[in-house]
Amino acid sequence: MNISKLVAGAMLIAAAGSALAEASYPPELPFVSSKTRAEVIAELKQARDDGSLNYAASAYPVLRPVASTTTRAEVKAELKSDTPVANRELDELRDNLGH
Repeated sequence: MNISKLVAGAMLIAAAGSALAEASYPPELPFVSSKTRAEVIAELKQARDDGSLNYAASAYPVLRPVASTTTRAEVKAELKSDTPVANRELDELRDNLGH
C-alpha cells in the first residue's frame, strides 16, 4: 500500500511539473546593439559629467555645491539683528490667532 501511494504521488508531481512547463513569454530574441561599447561608455561619462544621468525614482539626484556670497561674520550679524524682529512677528501672529 505504501509503494502504491508513493508511486501515485510521484506521478502526480511529474504530471503537475509537465503541465506547468511553458515556453517563455515573450520569446527570447537575440539582442543586436546599435552602439559600440566605447560609444556607450562615452555617453555614460558625459551624462555623469553634465549631471543628466537618469536616476531611479527612489534616488535623489546629486546636487552641485553652491558657493555662498556672504561671510560667516555677515551671517552672524544678520542673525543677531533679525532675531528680535522675527520674535516680535511671531508674538503678533500668536496674538492675532488667539493663542
